[in-house]
Amino acid sequence: MKKKVLVTRKLLRSNEERASKLWDAKLNLNDEVYSQQKIIELSQGCDGILSSLTEKIDEKVINSLPPSVKIISNFAVGFGNIDHQAAKKRNIIVTNTPDVLTDATAEIAMLLILGACRRAKEGMEFARKENWKWSADFLIGKQLTGSRLGILGMGRIGRALAKIAKSFGMEIHYRNRSRLSPEIENGAKFHESIKSLFSVSDVLSICCPATKETKNIVNKETLEYFPTGAIITNVARGDMIEDEAMVEALANRKIYAIGLDVYKGEPKINSGYLNQSTAFILPHLGSATKKTRTAMADLAISNIDEFFNTGKCKNTIN
Repeated sequence: MKKKVLVTRKLLRSNEERASKLWDAKLNLNDEVYSQQKIIELSQGCDGILSSLTEKIDEKVINSLPPSVKIISNFAVGFGNIDHQAAKKRNIIVTNTPDVLTDATAEIAMLLILGACRRAKEGMEFARKENWKWSADFLIGKQLTGSRLGILGMGRIGRALAKIAKSFGMEIHYRNRSRLSPEIENGAKFHESIKSLFSVSDVLSICCPATKETKNIVNKETLEYFPTGAIITNVARGDMIEDEAMVEALANRKIYAIGLDVYKGEPKINSGYLNQSTAFILPHLGSATKKTRTAMADLAISNIDEFFNTGKCKNTIN
């Protein structure tokens, strides 16, 4: 008898076809965002769940899942939506999809840097209005060549971004939980503290995981560390930035511009950003290429398949 798996969001067709061949898959054909209660109800009789970041699978949900559920495979590199410690107590394996979205997310990180530095939002607004006039000082932005890029979190995405940014002539600085080996650093300069990194960052890219330590790491106090006129971008998680302090810093020009692909309360956003002409904002597009989304779902499926076949999974996070 085939294993039964709840797939909480609609996947690309090829991924759904593969899941249906492997298991008795409960697909979400209408791509409804399931409530916590709906997840509990639909998981009855299931052996596993293929979830996404849109579902909050907290301790309450974990403890309400049927005993048959033995694995939750998250369709994301992050797993902040799942209480993996609560899952561990119930002997439920939690997995994620690392590696496969590195390049796509690094590309978006570079897009945010370029969009914020070169005033892309304002430029598009002028183009739509068809009333702009060229002049020597029209929409002058900041050039990347020779500028210092601070990368907060030099993991896979941070290192991929560093490689791209170097081709633009940027000088790479970074802060990580531990210093990288010289060959992996590839000329990047390590900083022992947040203050040290922020103080040299003409541009900052936030690429680190969301943890208790990194929540609101960019705040009223730490914004003062930056050079006046710095640019801040974020492809990690919205929790990293204290929005009110950031909006104030943009308004008083301490921070020149911001580029966000992630933010608190998605899809809602702090209205203060919408009033700032130098806020370049995208709707969480980091992994949004067909190649990457297909690979992510394939890995999430493979994680479950590996577990069902061997009782183990190499991408386990708990």
